[in-house]
Amino acid sequence: MTNYETQLINIIKNDKYIISILKSVEKLNLNDAWVAAGLIRNKVWDVLHNINTPINDIDVIYFDNIDTSWETEKDLEKKLEILIPNQPWSVKNQARMHLKNGFDSYNSSFDGVAHFTEIPTAIAVKICNSELKIMAPYGLDDLFKKIVKPTPYYQNNSKLRSIYIERMQEKKWHEIWIDLSVEV
Repeated sequence: MTNYETQLINIIKNDKYIISILKSVEKLNLNDAWVAAGLIRNKVWDVLHNINTPINDIDVIYFDNIDTSWETEKDLEKKLEILIPNQPWSVKNQARMHLKNGFDSYNSSFDGVAHFTEIPTAIAVKICNSELKIMAPYGLDDLFKKIVKPTPYYQNNSKLRSIYIERMQEKKWHEIWIDLSVEV
């Protein structure tokens, strides 16, 4: 385990709110289910900057290539709302998310996370049998070094590059976490 993996596990273990979220997701018994993206990324950056930013959403991902209905995702959000009310739950089945940007079908949640827009967002965590598991297709270096750059699907030579650029302009992360290095 790398030093960054240990740091991330310690950050998560010391956050009762995130642990409660992970335990709630585990209770759903979904295939290949994880809490991904901004909640984890922002928590790390908050710790590194000694600040506390508001929670925008709680991205829960899973993989089910049999039931890909949008309604199922909404039903799962309602179940999570019962477990932890008044939270910004966002549940997405990665078996259908490839359609958003015209990718080939994904074959797992790992594949979905690998297709996220930027590297420090391409991260997910789950609890499985009381043990924290980390998924980081591109590693944790950029996250902890506060570097924002696109995943391979959004690089300069990609037809999707404009999505990355627009996202960086919209998010303005460098105004919140002031020493981020954001590639544009």
